[in-house]
Amino acid sequence: MTKPVNASAHAALKEAGRIVIKVGSALLMQDEHGNLRRDWMHAMAQDIASLQNQGKEVTLVSSGAIALGRGELGLTRNTLTLEQSQAAAATGQIALAQAWREVLAEQGCSGAQILLTLDDTEQRRRYLNARGTLNTLLGLKVVPIINENDTVATQEIRYGDNDRLAARVAAMITSDCLILLSDVDGLYADKDRIGDADAHIADVQHLGEEIYAMAGTSENRFSSGGMITKLEAARLATQAGAHMILGDGRPNHALGGLVDGTSNCTFFRAHHSPHAARKSFIAGSLQNGSRVHIDAGAAAALHKGKSLLHIGVTRIEGQFERGACVAVIAADGTEIARGLVEHSDAASRTFIGKQTDEIAAELDYYGRTELIHRDNLVLTHKQEDEASRRGTK
Repeated sequence: MTKPVNASAHAALKEAGRIVIKVGSALLMQDEHGNLRRDWMHAMAQDIASLQNQGKEVTLVSSGAIALGRGELGLTRNTLTLEQSQAAAATGQIALAQAWREVLAEQGCSGAQILLTLDDTEQRRRYLNARGTLNTLLGLKVVPIINENDTVATQEIRYGDNDRLAARVAAMITSDCLILLSDVDGLYADKDRIGDADAHIADVQHLGEEIYAMAGTSENRFSSGGMITKLEAARLATQAGAHMILGDGRPNHALGGLVDGTSNCTFFRAHHSPHAARKSFIAGSLQNGSRVHIDAGAAAALHKGKSLLHIGVTRIEGQFERGACVAVIAADGTEIARGLVEHSDAASRTFIGKQTDEIAAELDYYGRTELIHRDNLVLTHKQEDEASRRGTK
């Protein structure tokens, strides 16, 4: 193979096991009448199938519902009211999901529709639900197709663009790499010099003020975001340990061009692994003073990278709901771990000392029997933290 155009991006994609890809309305839409670029979607599906065949897990964040729906409903005004946008989203989301499902099925891939709102990534209980669903789908080799739930979002709480939504998703599922496919092949030092190779920025090590100063505004009639939202997505993704790649998504097989290293792009470097970043997030989570006391056997299991089971719990202090961060206390009274709980304190107290199969028989509302799953737990002891390894791929 010839030398890749962007060696950093090529290496990151080669090593990535979990990838989030975001495509915008401007790439999907052929015209303002609600017609899709079907050939482009077929090529994208082929590229996604190729990644899956390499053993990679792929999540697709796709805009386009409002653009599709406004064409079908005959809403030709450039500016829609909030209610009109929600109606267009409700109409277009069906067509969008079906279109992606069809092209993926032709490549032997399964797709599943997921609609998210800001609350789904900000509230811990809903965050854990969404994360669990996405991890399960990826484990089953299904491609989650995600869009913002515009039918219920309001201007006060909505993401406003799917660039940042994609970054939130990448953080949620500890993705290794986020790819934003846009109508430009990366970041330029001067927005008036787009296309000038001398002004193209190939590698961004740190997102400082000088980088943000390079951002212009979007003039595309289909798109709701601009370069500034892409830089914000890069900040969110890299803080979560995911590299981000910004590339031109307009050509057929644009994704394949990035993967094989033949397409130009800008690479935003993460300086921590996704698991190290998630470990930092959990370790720094605010607690309400709740403590879970465990026996020596449970402590030994945690140091081996296992989940915390109720059978190893001896006592619970405080009150908490599912998704809260609690301290895990060893028999000698020291805090050895911290994690996000799968059950409330009331439920957990009834499960203390019980075997997993006993708990499973009582749970008709949720399948998780652990008190803290290893993916949501970080050791605070100085021994090697096996629990930071991905456990639900």
